[in-house]
Amino acid sequence: MVFSVIQFLVFVGCFGVSFYALSAIQFEKFCNVRRPAKVITLMFLLSFVMAHLCTQAILNLTILSGFGG
Repeated sequence: MVFSVIQFLVFVGCFGVSFYALSAIQFEKFCNVRRPAKVITLMFLLSFVMAHLCTQAILNLTILSGFGG
């Protein structure tokens, strides 16, 4: 139970950081679309994937390795 809460909190933090970092990239120049909702969806999905990978890396390097107590 506690691990699930920690995993969720780390995921939310990583999602916020990755979405903030991806907002600096101007995807409109790379993606030639007429609707900006597609660009926002792309940013959301990329942020979701990055958050998942970062969460797994953080938890594997700390809690699952025995550093978390």
